[in-house]
Amino acid sequence: MIRTPLTGLLGIRYPVVQAAMGYVSGPRLAAAVSDAGGLGLIASATMSLAELEKAIEETAGRTPRPFGVNLRADAPDAAERARLIVTRRVPVASFAQAPKPDLIAALKDAGVVTIASVGARRHAEKAAGWGIDAVIATGVEGGGHVGAVPTSLLVPQVAAAVDIPVIAAGGFSDGRGLVAALAWGAAGIAMGTRFLLTSDSPVADAVKQVYLSAGLDGTVVTTRVDGVPHRVLRTTMVDQLEGRGRASRAGGLATLVRSARNAAAFRGLSGMGWPEMLRQGRDMRRDTGLSWGQVLMAANTPVLLRAAMVDGRTDLGLMSSGQVAGLIDDLPSCAELIESIMAEAGATLDRLEGVRKA
Repeated sequence: MIRTPLTGLLGIRYPVVQAAMGYVSGPRLAAAVSDAGGLGLIASATMSLAELEKAIEETAGRTPRPFGVNLRADAPDAAERARLIVTRRVPVASFAQAPKPDLIAALKDAGVVTIASVGARRHAEKAAGWGIDAVIATGVEGGGHVGAVPTSLLVPQVAAAVDIPVIAAGGFSDGRGLVAALAWGAAGIAMGTRFLLTSDSPVADAVKQVYLSAGLDGTVVTTRVDGVPHRVLRTTMVDQLEGRGRASRAGGLATLVRSARNAAAFRGLSGMGWPEMLRQGRDMRRDTGLSWGQVLMAANTPVLLRAAMVDGRTDLGLMSSGQVAGLIDDLPSCAELIESIMAEAGATLDRLEGVRKA
């Protein structure tokens, strides 16, 4: 047993968190992780409010152990989703960006533990000052949207700057990584790609095989999907997108046209009307400083993720992935995975103790 401030805060057996992944982290995966002693998270950014309520109910029916919901702090219905979390007595709420202090306070007043993802020390300090309970510090090795600092440099810096539990993310898949994170000052680890590549993951086997065949050089960080750095598997489609990024002005126009089509497709998937999407776009511009072209490009992500993760179109879809995919070659259950992580962590600590005594 490895007890840390994180296990006490969340009421979980092991300091292992499943990262939220759109169209992947639903009730099946979240419940499997929580049942195995970690913390499972439902990724709600690609769900309607009604779908989220159904997912919470299903997850609670699958496991009696703590789980959480990940949501966008800038979503127009973020307050409604927070009320749903409170009403349904979900113990944990996590955010891709730090929520505003009033939202944090509302959740904490209701007894909900709050977690925010950060990519820099200043982000962690701001979130901690606002009352967040814990942060996930994600290094450049991670999948999806990433910063520019390696995990091995980011985590010690963040851990030294805040007095709340820090969860290390980006490049973790085994017990040695957990021990390294603890040595850097973290209270646990979060994993996305490693949990995607389990038998409990809802992703189609054909898609998982694409991940398993990737090497350590099989991912790339691109801004051609939604305008901000995004680590994905290197596929023919991604290479084409990167090529278009180096093309002339006509290529830029093609990108905007494609993004507009994807915006329309996402509107159909999400059930949002154009006025609501435009309001979200204005809010995104205000909060991030992105241009309208970049905001329009952001519509690419949910559509392309769904194409790969739900429809199995690895030729057309987008597959977010951490570099750690190049080290993974099996598909254990979540229970088997967490058990092996903890066993290896224990053996590693024993070995290090032996080195200290030598």
